[in-house]
Amino acid sequence: MLARDRIGPLCLTLLLGAAGAGAFFALDWPLPFLLGPLFACLLGALARLPLRGTGRTGTGFRSVLGVAVGTSITPDLLERLPEMLYTVALIPLFVAVIGAAGYPFFRRVCGFDHATAYYAAMPGGLQDMLVFGEEAGGDVRALSLIHATRVLVIVTLAPFLLTMVWGMALTNPVGAPAAALPPGEMGLMLFAALAGWKIAERVGLFGASILGPLILSAALSLGGVIEHRPPAEAILAAQFFIGIGIGEKYAGITWPELRRDVLAGGAFCLILGVLALVFAEGVSRAGLAPEVEAFLAFAPGGQAEMAVLAIVAGADLAFVVTHHLVRIVVVIAGAPLVARLARRR
Repeated sequence: MLARDRIGPLCLTLLLGAAGAGAFFALDWPLPFLLGPLFACLLGALARLPLRGTGRTGTGFRSVLGVAVGTSITPDLLERLPEMLYTVALIPLFVAVIGAAGYPFFRRVCGFDHATAYYAAMPGGLQDMLVFGEEAGGDVRALSLIHATRVLVIVTLAPFLLTMVWGMALTNPVGAPAAALPPGEMGLMLFAALAGWKIAERVGLFGASILGPLILSAALSLGGVIEHRPPAEAILAAQFFIGIGIGEKYAGITWPELRRDVLAGGAFCLILGVLALVFAEGVSRAGLAPEVEAFLAFAPGGQAEMAVLAIVAGADLAFVVTHHLVRIVVVIAGAPLVARLARRR
């Protein structure tokens, strides 16, 4: 049960998110259920309104995207896996180049301490980088704002790049309506979402709310038990909670934090954007992947947010998410190891 002093901020956050989604929808702006709540909650946070995250409810809705990715893993995709080996093999190099560019930027240009600069430069998941950074003695609040800004900027700019550079309409249906799907399959999707999330959480798997449902629904898809993506209503709800989750992370921000941490995160995004475009262009020119898939695969945003963009762009969802999962694994496995070796030196 939520305490009474928490219900008000939570209701305000949900109302702001709904208002943002409605405004974006009325103005016919891209991704209204993702960007609308994101910007509404961001403005509310900057206005110092008492916002509150949606907790495990919001986390649970991320499992819908895990199921959406898992159901896109079919026997046909397995036959294509060898084609991805060359681009997947570039991910460790991509992460290393980002770290090599990001650490000096945060350490020498922005003046952060060693631990904060190191984990601010790592393009991993927000929660993982906060845990590693805190254990290393870094500034957790600064890391939270820097990584939230990274995701915010990439998720905001990527749709406009897709529409202006590649002419994507971003109107690909996110899924069939619930009324058009077999009830039995929807029941199995719900089971895969909840059971996959909880099992992955129990064994301590990173990104449990996405990766657990992904693995379980992929097994059901490969077995021919599930043949559809989750209903459109569920994916739109997942977008709504993801948008709120990004925007409300700025709650309680101060002007010094805005000038230092958010500005540093925004400037770092310029570096990230250049590196991502260089790698994506190289992959595309080498004929290893189409331009849109290459861009989405190397844009270092959150895996849930990139999955949403891949769906609405009609891109190869499994290809895009495979590269982001590999990136997260490389960062989680490699970042602490490199940090330990650096300390020994």
